[in-house]
Amino acid sequence: MSPADVETPLVLGPQLAGTLMTPEEFDAVKECDDQWVYELIHGVLVVSPPPMEAERGPNEMLGHWLIFYREYHRQGKALDGTLPEQHVRTRDSRRRADRVIWAGLGRQPNPPRDTPTIVVEFVSVGKRSRRRDYLEKRKEYLAAGVLEYWVIDRFRRIMTVYRARKPEQVIQENEVYRPSLLPGFELPLAKLLTVADQWQPKYP
Repeated sequence: MSPADVETPLVLGPQLAGTLMTPEEFDAVKECDDQWVYELIHGVLVVSPPPMEAERGPNEMLGHWLIFYREYHRQGKALDGTLPEQHVRTRDSRRRADRVIWAGLGRQPNPPRDTPTIVVEFVSVGKRSRRRDYLEKRKEYLAAGVLEYWVIDRFRRIMTVYRARKPEQVIQENEVYRPSLLPGFELPLAKLLTVADQWQPKYP
C-alpha cells in the first residue's frame, strides 16, 4: 500500500465551511481547530465563532445551579446530567446547543444514544440567529424527541419554553421558572439576565 492509498483523517477548520457531509462523516471526526464552533445543518458543515461572553456567562451560572440542585436538593436525583456546548442529533443535522439536560433516566446519560430531555439556547445577536433559535432549532429539537426547549433571550428579557403539541410558555424577567421535569428546581430569570448584562462588552 502506498502513502497515497492511506486515507488522511479529516480535521475540521474554517476552510471547510460549506462542505457537504453526512451525519456519519461528521460524527467520525476526531480533530478540529477548537477556535471555532462546528455544526452540521442539513448536510452542510457550518463554521461559526464561539459564543460571546454574554452567552457563556449565564450558561455557566445555569450549569452551577443545576449541579447544586442535583447535589443538595432532596429531589435533585431527577437530574441525570448536564453539559454545555453539546451537539444534539437530529434527523439530518448535528446542532450545537448551548446546554443540554438529561432528566428522568435514573442513570448516567450516554450522549450519542440518549436524546437530551431539555435543550437550552441563549439567543445570539442578529436577526438570523434569532430565527435559528426560535424557529429552526425548535422544530428540529422537538422532532428529535426533546421534551422541553428553553430559549433565553437577553435582548427581549424573556425566556420561552416550547413543548411538543403544547402552547409555548413565556417567562417574564421578574418570574421564576419551575420545570416539572426537574421537581424543586427554580430558575430566577432576572438573576440569569443580570449575569448576561455583567458580561456585555464595555468600550471606553
